[in-house]
Amino acid sequence: MVDGTATKDLDAQLEKYRVELTGYCYRMLGSSFEAEDAVQDTLVRAWRSHEKFEGRSSLRSWLYRIATNVCLDMLSAGSKRARPMDLTESTPLARAALTPRPDHTWLEPMPDGRILPAVQDPAEAAVAKESVRLAFMAALQQLPPKQRAVLILREVLAWKASEVAELLGTTVASVNSALQRARATLAEREDRGERAAVSDPLDEEQQKLLERYVQAFEGYDMTALTALLHEDAIMTMPPFDLWLTGAADVTGFMSTVGASCAHSRLVPVRANGLPGFAQYKPDPDKGGFSPWAVQVLEISAGRIAGLHCFLDTQRWFPLFGLPLHLEGEPDQIEQGQ
Repeated sequence: MVDGTATKDLDAQLEKYRVELTGYCYRMLGSSFEAEDAVQDTLVRAWRSHEKFEGRSSLRSWLYRIATNVCLDMLSAGSKRARPMDLTESTPLARAALTPRPDHTWLEPMPDGRILPAVQDPAEAAVAKESVRLAFMAALQQLPPKQRAVLILREVLAWKASEVAELLGTTVASVNSALQRARATLAEREDRGERAAVSDPLDEEQQKLLERYVQAFEGYDMTALTALLHEDAIMTMPPFDLWLTGAADVTGFMSTVGASCAHSRLVPVRANGLPGFAQYKPDPDKGGFSPWAVQVLEISAGRIAGLHCFLDTQRWFPLFGLPLHLEGEPDQIEQGQ
């Protein structure tokens, strides 16, 4: 029987791995909530079977083995999370139609704090951020589950081939073969131009770009916004499968179908290793502002290359620790106050 002190010690030992395990499960599953469920299942299984853990490997390796098995079981149905551009062709503004698809279709956003553990090494931190960005996450979802696990463990977490082989119960040769196939699939996506632009660590110029974006969006100044977008900028809006490409179509959509977003407020967030904002729209019924979208921005060469708006606010805003209402008057933004 485990006494109270030992239970607290074990809980503390397991809990310190929660963030990195969530990052791993998120990369495997492409879903914020499924990742958190997988980690909880992993920690419960570990707690229940800890007395059987004989220390032949480290506690961390043992937890990753459990987490991998949990994820592989969850992926057995073969579903792949995707972005709108993975499913349909870009739609011209003149034919734009908002057609929703089920929640389980979409690659989901995730707050940085839930998946990126604090590390001292800048290079290690950069790899971790790169590996949760939306474009890379979408590429991962195209891999068979075991290839996905091998690529994440070897390339992201820097495990040795022998360690991965032991975890998966296979051979080093099999691990190396799976890694080669996974790399080839990702390289093919890059060759077809499917890898979206990503932001560098935010420097002063990029921070100013975001400040100008906030001013342009909150003021709903389409001329100013156009100047901040790449000519081939992409806008997505899950759960709708519509996606737009080109600054003219993006701002054209905002000023027509999306005109009700005028005078919104933006609250900074960090998601998927990228800058983002929680967007609140004016609420004509209750006053103040109500949640509308979590925006994740991709930056390249001094402009915004991707604007990804996740609209299921009842799920995303609590996940990001955001309030479901903001006080204030929309005309304060209109008047520049």
